[in-house]
Amino acid sequence: MEQHTIVWRGVQIEINFTPEAFGMVDHIELRTEGKAPLPVTETGYRSHFTHKGTVTDYGGAVAFVTTWLDHEAERTSWRGAQLSLF
Repeated sequence: MEQHTIVWRGVQIEINFTPEAFGMVDHIELRTEGKAPLPVTETGYRSHFTHKGTVTDYGGAVAFVTTWLDHEAERTSWRGAQLSLF
């Protein structure tokens, strides 16, 4: 298992990456400091499985997660945690 810590748009994120989990998939686990939300999780935690080799194809866990977060932020027009009154 690989462990990384990054800061993405001011949010500290711990990344745990297990290649070939269960011998057949890659597993990425995200945890944010203070349970800060991300475009892929409102709770600050996300467990994600993807096809074996996908993370390596993106250049590793940090590159994969950064690309994923950037894509989802753009797709959803995410601007960070937002208070909704309705």
